[in-house]
Amino acid sequence: MRMIWNKTAKFVYALCALMAFFLLPVASQEKAGRTVVCLDGTWDITEGNMAAIPEVFPYKVPVPGLVDMSSPDFFEVGIPSPRREAFWYHKTFQIEGPIPDVALLKVHKAKYGTKVFLNGQFVDEHQPCFTPGYFNLKEFLKGNGEPNQLVIRIGAHRESLPKTLPTGWDFEKYKYIPGIYDSVELILSGTPFIQNIQTAPLIQTGEVRIQAEVRTTQTGGEISLPYRIREAQSGSIVAQGQTSPAALSPNSIHTYDFTVAIPNARLWSPEDPFLYRLELETPADTCSTRFAMRSFQFDATTRRALLNGKPYMLRGTNVCIYRFFEDAGRGNLPWNKDWVRDLHTLFKDMNWNSIRYCIGFPPEFWYDICDELGILIQDEFPIWFLSEWPEELKADAIAKEYEEWMRERWNHPCVVIWDAQNESNSEETGKALMKVRHLDLSNRPWDNGWATPQRETDTIEVHPYFFISDTFNDNPFKMETLADHSGIPGVSAVQKDLQNPMILNEYAWLWLNRDGSETSLTRKVYHNLLGPNSTTEQRREIYARYLAAQTEFWR
Repeated sequence: MRMIWNKTAKFVYALCALMAFFLLPVASQEKAGRTVVCLDGTWDITEGNMAAIPEVFPYKVPVPGLVDMSSPDFFEVGIPSPRREAFWYHKTFQIEGPIPDVALLKVHKAKYGTKVFLNGQFVDEHQPCFTPGYFNLKEFLKGNGEPNQLVIRIGAHRESLPKTLPTGWDFEKYKYIPGIYDSVELILSGTPFIQNIQTAPLIQTGEVRIQAEVRTTQTGGEISLPYRIREAQSGSIVAQGQTSPAALSPNSIHTYDFTVAIPNARLWSPEDPFLYRLELETPADTCSTRFAMRSFQFDATTRRALLNGKPYMLRGTNVCIYRFFEDAGRGNLPWNKDWVRDLHTLFKDMNWNSIRYCIGFPPEFWYDICDELGILIQDEFPIWFLSEWPEELKADAIAKEYEEWMRERWNHPCVVIWDAQNESNSEETGKALMKVRHLDLSNRPWDNGWATPQRETDTIEVHPYFFISDTFNDNPFKMETLADHSGIPGVSAVQKDLQNPMILNEYAWLWLNRDGSETSLTRKVYHNLLGPNSTTEQRREIYARYLAAQTEFWR
């Protein structure tokens, strides 16, 4: 079912809309050997063409956020406009002391395409819109308190990107609002530098498998990595030691692969979301990540979800964050951590234990909150083509973005299903996911929309919309015929003879806008059910009744 704004949710929305505007200040989080400088906050911004860096930036905008949050306002944001080709962001910052061997800018997520300049020099470009971009600032970064001028260019609309890349098309959206919509940070460290950590819980043996990618520059040597595992909340150390030594060559990447036993390991679940923290060190760097002891898979025989080896019923909803981005009342709510936590707590209060982040990814801290509250996430990459698949969009390009996505999120226990796309039927996504799925040491299942699942334990998403007939033909659905329908939902032609697990994650077709008005897709449905002059109360009541009936039918 799609995200439902019931009366309680509406109250929470209205309450949180009154909260003060929330911005993370420019600050640094210092660890031994590593400093992370947060560049979130108010940035300068202007509009222009794709080629020339503007001379002045007279507008202000929050980062993270969207361009429509600027002061003063820009006109025609989110639609193709002759007013501009691009938006240009500007930030001045300083670094105390000398610049270390590693100086990486991380732009967690930005639309549409990210091109970085530092102190007037071009650094690099990262075109994907839904995965983090890393930029090596070492050559142009000034230290010892000198000012640095950082400029980031993004495209003004999804049409700024080539057709060879996913752009997040959604036929139920009207606007494609650009912006640096997730955090920006500068990572400063010596080398050897820990550039990625992956944890894979082995709950049968009470161990965690760890892969750590360690990068060197001019120097190498034989190095062991000290480690500590703590309870995330209490900080108590439950395991510690060091890896076997490994010979690191200059200018190389070495992967440490080892397992650590966790005595009396406590399993993570929505009922008990218990988290651990892993800390790793090199002689010049320290890096940490949270993880949990949790397994998730589908049984090939019963086709049931198994959480920590036991059957587990998934109950939940969909959150389409990119559609919420165009809500006139959205404001800064997607970046207000209190509001996001309250929203997910409300889901839990409704006895939901799972969410499909539908056709797009929210800011990264949303996943942290789901880890902490205990919510299972079906994480859906924003690819959706209902009819003709674009000829230019190929598996190799998709796979590169899938890998960036997985590397960012594979330590989150909340993420239990990689969802390659929505309601599309193409061989390209299947080819792409098979290029990268071996990278996930936890071996999570994949969903491949309406295309062919790649393993017998991968899921099929089914969307049996009874009321869709009201919208697209003259044969309205009658609730009194509900019991006459088969309890086996229909699937796409390439899936009809398969015995894969099914996830029924859309079935209402009764959607209402937050204010209770009909959506463009459901206007005819409500005219058929209630006539052309129905009230908000009537529409909400019949939505609730009919959705409840459909839910019980499919249950």
